[in-house]
Amino acid sequence: MNDSPERALLVGATGYVGRHLAERLHGDGYVVRAVVRDRGRAAAPGAHGAPGLGALVDEWVVAPKGAADLGADVMAGVDRVVSALGVTRQKADPWDVDFRQNLRYLELAEQVGVDSFLYVGVMNAASGTSGVSRAKHAFMEALARSHVAPQIVNPSGYFSDLTEIYDLARRGMAFGLGDGDVRLSPIHGADLAEFCVSRLADGPGSWDVGGPEVLTYRDVVRIAFDALGKTPRYVSVPRRAASAAVWASDRVSPRAGSLTRFFLEGMQTDSVGEPHGTHTLRDYYATLSR
Repeated sequence: MNDSPERALLVGATGYVGRHLAERLHGDGYVVRAVVRDRGRAAAPGAHGAPGLGALVDEWVVAPKGAADLGADVMAGVDRVVSALGVTRQKADPWDVDFRQNLRYLELAEQVGVDSFLYVGVMNAASGTSGVSRAKHAFMEALARSHVAPQIVNPSGYFSDLTEIYDLARRGMAFGLGDGDVRLSPIHGADLAEFCVSRLADGPGSWDVGGPEVLTYRDVVRIAFDALGKTPRYVSVPRRAASAAVWASDRVSPRAGSLTRFFLEGMQTDSVGEPHGTHTLRDYYATLSR
């Protein structure tokens, strides 16, 4: 019987979720091999309270061009691949990162026959019209057909993304579409990482997951103002204004238009996942106000 620890290849390791995944994998006894573009940057603490990777990574793979720099040897001895690789606000093409680079890692994983490939996607990607949603959905479709056990975890939204609402509240006013009645269940990176790692031995599957609370967008605004000790000021923007915002962003650049679509669609569509974790948004905002 082989009692040696499993080795996990982590890609997208320097993002908010990737850093928390490294921490959880390390804590659960995996040998963590992380692909990074810059080891110094990776070792430093990340944004929004995400940990530095210096003490969490056992094996470093430095690849300035990402998957394009790598061959099948990156998968040597790997039991499981965990990918949080994706574009949000970075100056990159989601079709290159979310789809092509993840697809390359999947092809390499298939060549050596790893046990599973877990991908952190996003809820409602199938119905999204942005390049971000379409690229993520295209990779999920490819992964679902793989002979490597596919595992897809779709979070409702991250606490880190909702830092923007806190920043708006700090400036005295928050904007939202309509009455702000769209529901979401945002999740802390540590809770999402715990959920993902706990699924690694479960075999193929797809899960929609959120944090312990279901909130409306207007609830999020109220919690942000409460954390700052201010009276909430919510400005309702007509939903039809979303189309005008997308039109204007498209004329700035394709990337700007795609990101605008992605975030505005998120503000118009319920995204409530299986409740998980213990971190609340109120507690997260409290850390920002210290």
